[in-house]
Amino acid sequence: MSRAALLVLADGRFPAGGHAHSGGAEAAVKAGRITDAVTLEHFCRGRLHTTGLVAASLAAAAVLGIAARELDAAADARTPSPALRTAARRLGRQLGRAARATWPSPELDTLTKEFPKGAHQPVVLGLTARAAGLEPLDAAYCALYESVSGPATATVRLLSLDPFDATGVLARLAPELDRVADRAVEAARRALTEGVDALPAASASLLEIGAQAHAAWPVRLFAS
Repeated sequence: MSRAALLVLADGRFPAGGHAHSGGAEAAVKAGRITDAVTLEHFCRGRLHTTGLVAASLAAAAVLGIAARELDAAADARTPSPALRTAARRLGRQLGRAARATWPSPELDTLTKEFPKGAHQPVVLGLTARAAGLEPLDAAYCALYESVSGPATATVRLLSLDPFDATGVLARLAPELDRVADRAVEAARRALTEGVDALPAASASLLEIGAQAHAAWPVRLFAS
């Protein structure tokens, strides 16, 4: 295993398309739920324990070798919003392109053929981590960090929030991220014997509702 590969995969400059998405922050800003660093922290904590946990467990399960088609169906079932399903597949397709160029892998090639419009991003992330020689915990960390760093970065643009304050939010969430990563990997290991129903199905209704409203906006800064 190369721990340096984890740095490459988690780097915000990795061309996986995440910069075009706010993780629901744009809709939350417009609704008045994010107004400053304090409310950003509340928002990111909510994502961490809901959609972040789900994504991390799916990614960890993919590293462990659970079939991508099963995991993609599980991701679909855990994503009620059509807008979020579309965004997840778009991100998965972009990540897959970058991953195949960076860590060529027969599994990634097969996934691309099986899902020409893209599999759910966490599933692709897990197979990418597997191709890079990383562990389930590494994939979980990547998924969780993306779940909070995306909104934090977007809010700097949306609210002109001080980047130091946004980074402080991420630092304060770090101990919780550690705990959620462990929970995600534990669930992924259970899924090996119990099936994908053992994976978390934590929901975030406001994110789902906000995503649907956001998709209908005529003008927006971010794709989701």
